[in-house]
Amino acid sequence: LLSKCLTLILLQLRKKGTIMIQYIASDVDGTLLHGHATTLNPELFDIIRQLKEHGIHFIAASGRQYKNLQRLFAPVKDDISYVAENGSMCVHDGKIVSLGHIDTDLIYEIADAAKEYGHCHTLISTARTGYTDSQDPDYIDHIRNDVGYDMDVVQNVRDIKEPFIKIAVCDFDGTEKRLQERFGDRIKIVTSGNIWIDFIAPNANKGSALSNIVSSLGMDPKNGITFGDQYNDLEMLQLSNTSYAMTTAATGVADYATHTTDSVEKTLKDLLKNL
Repeated sequence: LLSKCLTLILLQLRKKGTIMIQYIASDVDGTLLHGHATTLNPELFDIIRQLKEHGIHFIAASGRQYKNLQRLFAPVKDDISYVAENGSMCVHDGKIVSLGHIDTDLIYEIADAAKEYGHCHTLISTARTGYTDSQDPDYIDHIRNDVGYDMDVVQNVRDIKEPFIKIAVCDFDGTEKRLQERFGDRIKIVTSGNIWIDFIAPNANKGSALSNIVSSLGMDPKNGITFGDQYNDLEMLQLSNTSYAMTTAATGVADYATHTTDSVEKTLKDLLKNL
């Protein structure tokens, strides 16, 4: 079914005389990584190399930090571009294409509010690294060793002397709705996976960031295929002419995509067969 669907898409593009697929952009957690997986399917790296041979550029689009994404995609890390921190940081060829910024006082306020709910832990992002003021050893171990983030522990977020690009709040019991209600009218908030809510820099999202990065490469943002599973993927799914929501996606996400799939790798292999 996937192969037939992609064949029809390619035939329609040929009939219209439009440019073929120029890029693939995919979310990571819940889309390329499933369940408790911490490493990508090695098959994906061969697929990315084959796409490159056909002139199709791959972009990792995630709420994760740039350095973490580089480690995840290590075998092809120099062959792809990155939309990191839910669009707050874009990198191509080792250079920052765009960088968001969140008001310092608002970061302090969100971090203080998270402490009011004892089960919440913050992860504050700068362009260089991540920070937390959580002293919980299980959380720190999870971020450093399970997720694989660069993260410094501080006693107080006011000790951080770098510009802030994102703050995320982790709740192992599920996303903390009260924080969304409290700050929703002051900053864009999205769920990112099942235990995270992300507070994103103004005008930053995966869609606008992806548009910036592909446009800078001389590509039409419409001429791509995007994959996602969460509400932080909506703008990205709407950007491209062809988009896939995972069959395990959050409720309503599939409404923003043109198709669904249970495997990015399977879909891309079918695409390669039809090129």
